[in-house]
Amino acid sequence: MLCQSKYLSKKCIIARVDFKKAYLYVKEWMMSLEEEIRVSAREISTDGYEMSIGELMSLYKDKELIINPEFQRYFRWDISQKTKFIESILLGIPIPAIFVFQTEKGVWELVDGLQRLSTIFEFAGILRKDEKELYSPSVMEGTKMLPSLTGKRWEAPESDLDNGLTRSQQLEIRRARMRVEILRKESDPQSKYELFQRLNTGGSSLSEQEIRNCVMIMVNKEFFDWIMGLSKYEPFINVISQTNNAEKKAKIVELVLRFFVYRNIPYQGGLDVHEYLDDGMIRIASNGEFDYESEEEVFKETFNLIARTVGEDAFKRYDGAKFLGQFLLSAYETVAIGIAANIVTILSLPEEKQVAFIRERLESLWEDAIFRRNSGAGVRGTTRLANLLPLSAPFFKP
Repeated sequence: MLCQSKYLSKKCIIARVDFKKAYLYVKEWMMSLEEEIRVSAREISTDGYEMSIGELMSLYKDKELIINPEFQRYFRWDISQKTKFIESILLGIPIPAIFVFQTEKGVWELVDGLQRLSTIFEFAGILRKDEKELYSPSVMEGTKMLPSLTGKRWEAPESDLDNGLTRSQQLEIRRARMRVEILRKESDPQSKYELFQRLNTGGSSLSEQEIRNCVMIMVNKEFFDWIMGLSKYEPFINVISQTNNAEKKAKIVELVLRFFVYRNIPYQGGLDVHEYLDDGMIRIASNGEFDYESEEEVFKETFNLIARTVGEDAFKRYDGAKFLGQFLLSAYETVAIGIAANIVTILSLPEEKQVAFIRERLESLWEDAIFRRNSGAGVRGTTRLANLLPLSAPFFKP
């Protein structure tokens, strides 16, 4: 009825055309999403079945189930948590599944379930600290439901036979079943890192960077050690001026990683900042041609220059008269990356001009409209990176 007049008919035709365009656009978007799901799903091949704890213990002793000992520094239950888990097994409470990645040689690498398996293996006295040394077998505490667990060991010494599990109790633990979800070798090799992060991010007491540290170890131990070494570089430590709490949450290590990811991996607008760091970290760590020596030299020269010219003021707010307040991530991202991009040219200046140039640029940065608009507390990380990273290099070009 609304399209009976000529005028309304013309409007309705336009509306139908626009609607058709919108429909086709949405259909194309939906199809691309469906295609992405199909492609991503093909990259992951899974299997799974129930196994007894005794079978898993045997696989571990035969080195057919690998637990990376480096993870022990990040994942650590106290004795109370360990006791409650052993209690759960003895009471027949179902155990959550573990996730493993099957290598080309058929060996399983543990992706998720470290605390559960390491608690069992440590209690049984088979958990390896390294190739030659085992962890001391753990001793249980009493619980509300099983107070007699106090002082219990898997195997008691001859001098204290009453404090060992009976053969029947050991068999109870060995026969308890646990589902093993297997990421098969046909999967994209990077899928195990993705799985590890997804399983350990939600509800975890670990920070994002502590989880990244574990992934770095999985991908490339050399890269992990290199990043950790640079996180202790004195001029860098002095200028970022982080609190003890931030240190505990691996904030310093994350700042080092951000430096190299920002320099080497172009930011794709809209990508979550942590996903960008995760992806960049894996790409760099997996790159056999990454120039560690050259990148380390740029890192050290950058923070040597900052420490020598302005110190910790580099990453603080400038109010028009002086630098004040706390370390600001937006300033770090702009200043450190901008100076690093121009480090050779800046260092070619006479020393007194280096100081004057850095200070003038830092003061001017807080008058720059793009920086001010994208450095506030309410700015999303995606918006901040999309606008500040392109600004950094030209802004600090002499």
